[in-house]
Amino acid sequence: MAARTPGVCELLAEARCLYGEVFGGGAPQVAACAPGRVNLIGEHTDYNQGLVLPMALPLVTVVVGSQNPGMDVTVVTARKDADKPHRVDFSLPSNGASLPPGSPQWANYVKGVIQHYRGRPLQGFKAVIASSVPLGGGLSSSASLEVAFYTFLQQLIPDDGDQVSKAVACQQAEHTHAGVPCGIMDQFVSVLGQEGHALLIDCRSLEATPVPLADPNLVILITNSNVKHSLAGSEYPLRRRQCEEAASILQRDSLRDATMDQLREAKGRMDEVIYKRARHVIEEIQRTVQAVDALRKGAYKEFGKLMVESHNSLRDLYQVSCRELDQLVSAVLEVDGVFGSRMTGGGFGGCTVTLLQAHAVDRAILHIQEHYSGTATFYITTPSEGARALALS
Repeated sequence: MAARTPGVCELLAEARCLYGEVFGGGAPQVAACAPGRVNLIGEHTDYNQGLVLPMALPLVTVVVGSQNPGMDVTVVTARKDADKPHRVDFSLPSNGASLPPGSPQWANYVKGVIQHYRGRPLQGFKAVIASSVPLGGGLSSSASLEVAFYTFLQQLIPDDGDQVSKAVACQQAEHTHAGVPCGIMDQFVSVLGQEGHALLIDCRSLEATPVPLADPNLVILITNSNVKHSLAGSEYPLRRRQCEEAASILQRDSLRDATMDQLREAKGRMDEVIYKRARHVIEEIQRTVQAVDALRKGAYKEFGKLMVESHNSLRDLYQVSCRELDQLVSAVLEVDGVFGSRMTGGGFGGCTVTLLQAHAVDRAILHIQEHYSGTATFYITTPSEGARALALS
């Protein structure tokens, strides 16, 4: 049924064991972890300075390690290729120069965090990474890695920043070293997530408001389609440019400041695709406001209806869904006890998120398995806490 995923303690034990194998015995000095996330509603609004409603997941990335003398760095990830863990070695610049990205690609997230770390000058270190966040599933394995690594560095050399500046630094790491012009949502909720709460994030003011989501009769079901189409890498920055073009035509700093009346008035001055992109963003921001109000009232049917509207908009206006995601959403909506479902994340594959009654979860999983043409993976999740140091004793 639902996938069994290792918890924090199990991942910590895995990372410690690998640390001993790779570095010839001895124990790491410090450890930290940070969660992945699922976005309940508010998709592709974060880089438009809009509103989003994600929650942190119990799926996490764990980092353990110790300082090295000198400036040499070794980072090993427990994810394996040909039965060997991935490893990268490099040296920190000693003259204030930038740490450039390179190969392998996964190490660029680490290098970006080092580059933007706001603590005192770093010295060399050795570290091991273990994670339960699926790669390419739209659950933000990248932000989980970035924030976990930043939190790890804080244990080695404390920084003088606050939680928001930490999230911003991790976002900058993804911009400069991974080449992804992402919004702030993923890093923000990975830093500031709270157990039992979704997090309403204003991506312009960077204010966060916890929204209770701890009803024992509710379940958040994540369904991984286990597909990722090649369009994902190129289409994300294209959508961002299209939104910026729409905001420029509307003479607004961002689509956060635009209304549907203003967009309709300007329709004749933009092509149909730009209009569709802007309409999705403007309406999605409003849906997020309505969804938070519904969640606070316990109006789960209303919340679910907004989730479905969000998915349809992402499919038809923003055009970032795909056949597999549409199939998953359609199938689960046929199950009694399901309030709503939608694609989550950047799109073109990855996961759906479904709000449903707890008693319906097994039936929902079985129904999807019977009607989905691929092989799905299921995660029954609850809102969890954000990044934190871990005790090694």
